Amino acid sequence: MWTSIEQHLRSERVSRVIYGAIIGMALIVVLESHPPSPLACEITLIATGLAVALAELYSEVIGEWTRTRKRVERHHVRHIAGDVAAVFFGIVFPGFYFLISAIGLMKIETAFTLTKWTGVGLIAAYGFAAARLSGASWKTSLLHAFTVGVIGAALIAFKALVH
Repeated sequence: MWTSIEQHLRSERVSRVIYGAIIGMALIVVLESHPPSPLACEITLIATGLAVALAELYSEVIGEWTRTRKRVERHHVRHIAGDVAAVFFGIVFPGFYFLISAIGLMKIETAFTLTKWTGVGLIAAYGFAAARLSGASWKTSLLHAFTVGVIGAALIAFKALVH
C-alpha cells in the first residue's frame, strides 16, 4: 500500500487532486449558505465533479490535438482520463459525510464542518508530502503543511466573514 501511495505522490496527478479539492471546498462553502438536503449536496458534488472532469477531458484532448496536429491516440486519452479522474476524486472525496448524513447518522451541519476540514486536511497532507519528498526536514514539512492548510482555512474564514 505504501508503494502505491508513494507512486501517487510522485505523479503529476497530485496537482489534479488538489485542484479538485479546492473546487470541492469552494462548492461546499457556497452550499452551506442555503443548505439543500444531504443527498442533494452529494449529488451536487458528483455532478460538479463530472462536469469539471468532462470539461478537462475535452480541453486536454483538443489541446493535444491542436498541439501535435494529429489525432490523439487511445492510450494518450486513457492517460488524460486518469488525470481527469484525479480531479473528480478531489472534488467528491469528502462528500461521503453527506451520505452518512442522508441516512440519518449525522446532522447536515456536522457533515458540512467535516467536509470543509477534511478538504483542508487533504490539502495540508499533500503539502506535507510534497515537502518531505523534496527532501525537506520534518519541521519544514510541517510548516509547509500548516501554511497551505491556512490558505484552505482562509477560504472557510472568508465565507464566515461574508455571511
